[in-house]
Amino acid sequence: DKMIMNTRKYEVKSMTTGVLLIVATYLIVAVILVTIILHLITKHHQTEIEREVEQLDKEKNLIASTPVLSELSKVEAIVKNDKMEERYKDWQRRFEQIKEEKLVRINDMIIDLDLFVENKDIKNLRLKIAKTEMEIYKARTAANKLLSEVQEITVSEEKYRHIITKLKTKYRELLKEFHDHESDYKDIKDAISLQFENIERRFADFEETMENNEYSEVVHIVKALDTMISHMGIVVSEVPNLVLLAEELIPRRILEIKNTSETMIESGYSLDYLNIPYNIEASEKNISNILDRIKVLNLEDCMFELKTMLDYLDSLFNDFEKEAIARKVYDENVNAFEEKLSKINSLLENIYVQMPDIKNMYDLKENDVKVIDELKGRLLAINVNYKALLEGVNNHETPYSKAARELETISNLLNTLQDDLDISLKNLGSMYDDETRAKEQKDELANLLKEAKNKIKSYKLPIITDNYYVELSEAKEAIREIERELNNKPIVIKTLNTRVDTARDLAIKLYNTANEMVKTAEMAEMAIVYGNRYRSDLKEIDTGLTNATTLFYKGKYRSSLECAIHAIELMEPEISKSLVNLYKD
Repeated sequence: DKMIMNTRKYEVKSMTTGVLLIVATYLIVAVILVTIILHLITKHHQTEIEREVEQLDKEKNLIASTPVLSELSKVEAIVKNDKMEERYKDWQRRFEQIKEEKLVRINDMIIDLDLFVENKDIKNLRLKIAKTEMEIYKARTAANKLLSEVQEITVSEEKYRHIITKLKTKYRELLKEFHDHESDYKDIKDAISLQFENIERRFADFEETMENNEYSEVVHIVKALDTMISHMGIVVSEVPNLVLLAEELIPRRILEIKNTSETMIESGYSLDYLNIPYNIEASEKNISNILDRIKVLNLEDCMFELKTMLDYLDSLFNDFEKEAIARKVYDENVNAFEEKLSKINSLLENIYVQMPDIKNMYDLKENDVKVIDELKGRLLAINVNYKALLEGVNNHETPYSKAARELETISNLLNTLQDDLDISLKNLGSMYDDETRAKEQKDELANLLKEAKNKIKSYKLPIITDNYYVELSEAKEAIREIERELNNKPIVIKTLNTRVDTARDLAIKLYNTANEMVKTAEMAEMAIVYGNRYRSDLKEIDTGLTNATTLFYKGKYRSSLECAIHAIELMEPEISKSLVNLYKD
């Protein structure tokens, strides 16, 4: 056991030692990898910085190689005046300043950068690089600006000759266009010719300036020529149209409007709302002002103003047409409206005249009378508005377009009033109809009572039952109630209708009672007579028929009929069906 324990301790110790060796190995490898990576990163940063410094040196050399000297040599050959010579010397001084001061300072800064790179002073190196970049930018900007100014002179002749060639071509095309249609320009042609002469003089100024190498002035002359020729392009293309509008089309349209408006006013149209005289006067003044501007070739907004003016004048013709259509509509509708208004005025006036009698005749509610008063007020307002409309039209104060709209509005009000009046008249008429119908039905019910009496008299009944006399009395009293209600003043239509309904129900009930009584009595007597043939055959039949006869003379006609049928059925089981069919017939 002791040997086994020692063996196990040895194994554990060996395993621990192995693990420690592995961990130590990993740590050593990790440290080596980190060291290598840091070294590579540092080397990469140093390489990048060296490249940046090399790039700065290249940019410095590019500035030094700017072709300012070669361009200055070209300028030296064309210096012919003091002003040009002064500019030439200034350019030389500025180039020397860039070369001797700026580039030397930049070169020293790049040398210092190399020292910082060798010393690996990264922190200060970044600041120095930034300052160097700023100085290079300033020097490059100064050199480019100087080169641009010098080339402005060295390439001026070729550049401006090319521009002037194009401008001359455009100028000749415009001049030809002008001469080909010179008559279209009318009074403006002299001003245009004068402007063409000014352009000719500017071309001559250009040649003289170029001859004297006054390139600083050339640019102004070229810009002026470009502006003048562009303006002349607008003048040549637009002036004929402007002159046509201002001197022919619009004045002709104004004359047409004056003539048309005068004719319409003489025909009874009211056109004051269009304010034509004032607007035409303003238009004529605007045309005069526009022509003055055209004569000095100031065309700004001229076309817009003239087209706006022409649109306004055209709109007046549309207004004239609307007035003519409105008058036709007004004339077509006014007579029909006046006829309807007259009828409603008469109708409502008649209702007002008859209103005391109507109130005396019928028990009108306060609301019924109030509705008529309200309709009268609305009709009065319609009459007032219509009268005002007629006065405005007849006095030529109201345009027909407005009159037609107002007439339509008043017509709608009158139509609504007529509908409301029809409803009120229907209510009043229904009262009269109810009264008339009550009178007619009173007579009809009286006739129905007579028929009931005649029905009773048509068959000599041994006894008339009491219920008949009770119903007859009730029906007569109901008819008298109708008559009393009709004689009352004012008549309460609702009560009258109730009386009529009650009397009708009672009269019909009486008639049905009389008819039923007579038919039943006839059937009972017929059954007894029919059954007499069997009296000797069966004693039960004889007894039954005797009882039926007794009931008949007591006025118990239905019981008599049932007793007779029951007796006869002993011999003829189907007798009841035959009697029922006979009863129905």
